[in-house]
Amino acid sequence: MKNNKGVAAALPAHFVLSPIDGRLVLEEGARRVPKLDMKSMSLAEIEAALAGLGQPPFRARQVFRWLHRRAVCDFGEMTDLPADLRARLRAEADPACAAVVRRQEAPKDGTVKLLLRFGDGETVEAVLLRYRFGHTVCISTQAGCRMGCVFCASTVGGLARNLTAGEMVEEVLAANRELRLRTGDPEARVSRVVLMGIGEPLENYEAVVAFLRLIHDPAGLAMSYRHVTLSTCGLVPEIRRLAGEGLPITLAVSLHAPNDELRDRLMPVNRRYPLRELLPACAEYGERTGRRVTFEYALIEGVNDAPELARELARLLKGMLGHVNLIPLNPSGRGLGGSPPERVEAFRAALERAGIAVTVRRELGTGIDAACGQLRRRSESSGRGLPAAVAGRVQE
Repeated sequence: MKNNKGVAAALPAHFVLSPIDGRLVLEEGARRVPKLDMKSMSLAEIEAALAGLGQPPFRARQVFRWLHRRAVCDFGEMTDLPADLRARLRAEADPACAAVVRRQEAPKDGTVKLLLRFGDGETVEAVLLRYRFGHTVCISTQAGCRMGCVFCASTVGGLARNLTAGEMVEEVLAANRELRLRTGDPEARVSRVVLMGIGEPLENYEAVVAFLRLIHDPAGLAMSYRHVTLSTCGLVPEIRRLAGEGLPITLAVSLHAPNDELRDRLMPVNRRYPLRELLPACAEYGERTGRRVTFEYALIEGVNDAPELARELARLLKGMLGHVNLIPLNPSGRGLGGSPPERVEAFRAALERAGIAVTVRRELGTGIDAACGQLRRRSESSGRGLPAAVAGRVQE
């Protein structure tokens, strides 16, 4: 290749001359320039990107609404944009939509679990839950998890990668599309979001906070922060950091044990952030946000469901701005079973007698792979056998 003076010119990085017609082509194996992840961008960021293309500010709001409110997956469908801009966005931006590769529906309550696949092949789960007040979507924040909780299917296989803010938004939009398909209402949408799916949200801190701000934006989903719940296994520095973000979301802390000895065995993260560090961070979150902290307690038969443990839990939480949410454990294929109804009721009653606010989570999703991560594991293991289940149970 020569320049206009006949002197050999350097080729652009990753390009070679075609031996067929002499044109520039991308060399085999070269990394292609990634498309713009527009769904992860704030309205201001989209405005700045479009300004670089000579577009006026109002175009950013149009694009943002198409992506977030109307949930389109093709820039060509954005009919109020100029044709040349639509073509440019198609070529240079990514709507970051996921394919629904599998869905399961519980026959009793209508819970729908979606297995979503992103462009790189990674899969996550999103669950559409129906309540009297409307619909809630439970989303994943990571593909896989490395927290190692012994009762959780999500952690088998470890962490593949973090999700982007846009991919988390896409989980909400996938639930909205599913809801619209089922109801025939083109405006149907979920009213609440819970970050309780695959992954530890606070390990993917920056993307999760960006996601929360995106779904709150009035130009898009306009989700109230008070309709969002984030569940964490207890990453203390990030809980304190979240308390200062000005996001009045509900914090749910996966507790599952009233003492360090038992929690160490159930949740390895406790060895890093024991209860003496975790509970003050939870108290700080409640004080700074004015939001009551939810303490999640999955009842595992013969492990953490004894009445004396309920009394110990009551002593641990006495005086805190919070309440306990008891969760009958969904079987996860890891050798642990949920407590029977009579033990759940005995545990609840012991907490109530001790003056602790307590609820029992309604069981949804019976008849499908209800435990978080099961559908993803089943899909990834198809044709080569499931990973070996953890043998035995954790002894008290």
